[in-house]
Amino acid sequence: MTDHVTEIIETIDTDAGTARVTWHRASRARLVLAVSHGAGGGIEARDLRALAAGLPAHGVSVALVEQPWRVAGRKLAPAPKTLDVGWRGIWPVLAKPGLPVIAGGRSAGARVACRTATELGAHAVLALSFPLHPPGRPEKSRAGELLGAGVPTLVVQGGNDPFGRPEEFPEGAYELVEVPYGDHGFAVPKRAPVDQDQALKVITDGVLKWTSSLG
Repeated sequence: MTDHVTEIIETIDTDAGTARVTWHRASRARLVLAVSHGAGGGIEARDLRALAAGLPAHGVSVALVEQPWRVAGRKLAPAPKTLDVGWRGIWPVLAKPGLPVIAGGRSAGARVACRTATELGAHAVLALSFPLHPPGRPEKSRAGELLGAGVPTLVVQGGNDPFGRPEEFPEGAYELVEVPYGDHGFAVPKRAPVDQDQALKVITDGVLKWTSSLG
């Protein structure tokens, strides 16, 4: 008997187009973690896959969310406002099980989760590889989005992320887990003292510890 059933796929019509949710449901779920991809990739990202594989056995159903632009096969993400529209349209499906929903995402998806958390009634926010600023442009800070989430927030950030290293983040009401040597996609160099599996374990362990503290 397995702990969870994987790959239950739902399509949702939103005002931004058709979105898709791939559910990895826990058999006795207490939370839903909904995570979306970034502006340059999809739900095949290593961190999203690791969370979907690891969390359901611990009572957290994981919903991997594909924004309409991605479902339509486009290569470039639309403007932030359009991403927010798509996320809002998906939310009722995420909330339908009647459980607290953690809004999450990686990179651009993390920004969406932060911007809409209070409005949608998210239980908390998981920000994977939050793009604090464009590479080499620290003056273009997006810290306001992170600090304005208004709900318990966990940032998981690679130690070598060019979009913002952990030490660059401002003080605020959030927690931060550093993935040593990780880049924006949490890839670690072959010569690093931690390997890729260990880096992913830092992510899943950190998220599990945080979700257990949410109550």
